[in-house]
Amino acid sequence: MPAGVPSDEDFMRLAIALAQRAEQAAEVPVGALVVLGGQVVGEGWNQPVSMHDPTAHAEIVALRAAAFSSRNYRLENSTLYVTLEPCAMCAGAILNARVSRVVFGAWDLKAGACGSVFDLPREPRLTHKLDVFGGVCSEQCSALLRKFFDARR
Repeated sequence: MPAGVPSDEDFMRLAIALAQRAEQAAEVPVGALVVLGGQVVGEGWNQPVSMHDPTAHAEIVALRAAAFSSRNYRLENSTLYVTLEPCAMCAGAILNARVSRVVFGAWDLKAGACGSVFDLPREPRLTHKLDVFGGVCSEQCSALLRKFFDARR
């Protein structure tokens, strides 16, 4: 990668910082951001409790912000970075937004829809296809979640 161009790990570190904002608000620590043309155009962190909204997952919040700032509900040629493998709801929204790439940190063996439990991005009956890369900064992302849930047990 050319010098000065942020890597997937660089963007994932930004997503981790967003996840920490969720943790500070007593939300499950998941952070997400949308990058288009090398620029962050939307960011979000889990907020379903504070927003009283079951759809306020980090990915959905980031997609909404990106669509608003781009003035387009289609986010073609964008990459979504998220600290936890997207669930079925989020994977559906990502596909509908026409995101080109998803890069996630921790695998979600209970509800992941990008390869763990389901694999919606690779479902042959769907029209939109996207690239998925899991496990980027997985140790840091998993540690945040583990710490959060250990404190609640």
